[in-house]
Amino acid sequence: MSTAELITTQVARTARRARPLAALAVAAALLAAPYYFAPFRVFQLTMVLLYAVVLAGLNLLVGYGGQISLGHGAFFAVGAYTAAVTLDRFTIGHLATLPIAAAGCFLLGLGFGVPALRLRGLYLALVTLAFAVFLPPLLKRFEHVTGGSMGLTVPKPQPPSWTGLAEDQWLYFLTLVVAVVTLLVVRNLVRSRVGRALLAIRENEPAAEVMGVRLSFHKTLAFAWSAMFAGVAGCLYTWVIGFVSPDSFSINLSITLLAGLVVGGLASPYGPLLGAAFVMYVPNVAQDISPAAPGVVFGLLIIAVMYLAPTGLAGLAARAGQGVRRRVERRLRHTRRRPEPAPPEEPPGTPQPDPQPLTAPPTTEKG
Repeated sequence: MSTAELITTQVARTARRARPLAALAVAAALLAAPYYFAPFRVFQLTMVLLYAVVLAGLNLLVGYGGQISLGHGAFFAVGAYTAAVTLDRFTIGHLATLPIAAAGCFLLGLGFGVPALRLRGLYLALVTLAFAVFLPPLLKRFEHVTGGSMGLTVPKPQPPSWTGLAEDQWLYFLTLVVAVVTLLVVRNLVRSRVGRALLAIRENEPAAEVMGVRLSFHKTLAFAWSAMFAGVAGCLYTWVIGFVSPDSFSINLSITLLAGLVVGGLASPYGPLLGAAFVMYVPNVAQDISPAAPGVVFGLLIIAVMYLAPTGLAGLAARAGQGVRRRVERRLRHTRRRPEPAPPEEPPGTPQPDPQPLTAPPTTEKG
């Protein structure tokens, strides 16, 4: 093995050993956050985890499947209203509304997956955009069910007495558990045959079909899974906010979610988390910078981020890690190539050992 290969192997081995420590540090920070921050900061962190769930599903469709959707704000709204109406009309626990919202949005995603078989690119984006446009007025029309323009107010899940947690802390931990499960499910899907098929479809549909990939099955399934995670996030939104109204799910929400995913990083396991933080905090920063025109500041910040990081914040972090790794390898190579120091010179007059006399090897005479 050459020196360069040996150094690369050592660096990779060190990185693998550091990953469990980094994961433990992140887990410890997430578990300690609600005890350290104020209730409002805990609420913001809860919303970041909530948005990470919907962006994980959107990443499965857009990042890995290559299909553009501008209607995930509508799926988000369907999940939120499903949970709110169920809690308002029936005597049912909050946890029971989660699978109901997930199943409803999964079936709705299957229905929207049918147009995805014949449409692609901007045409598919227009179809999903139309769904996001007409859903809020539709919710206002069915006032006896959805509450109309006034919306619905539902109780928030209360922490059990044995936990000793406040309401904001309990909601944070519930959202954290759902977010972790969602990210693990998406990660396993991407690493399975379904994920490899989606990547093949994204790169080249005719070639994927020749290789035996069922385009209709995987496209429809990707839409259904993505809509299901959006519905789960909408259910969590109802738990955290305790109120839903049609104005909360305008077309701006769908556009913001897609922009957050692109800024976070497409087809990256960390893109949804970074994009969720962007969706949560950047509008607040824009509001503080210019209360008169926060949308202008928000747009300029998106342009700046995409100019500095065309592959998203996750790609920027990956490039930074590769740069550090190359620097470490370069330093190790320089250390290995450094010449060894010469032995110290002996002072004059030091007796030198007598050289050993050269003796010829014994010879044997042949009789």
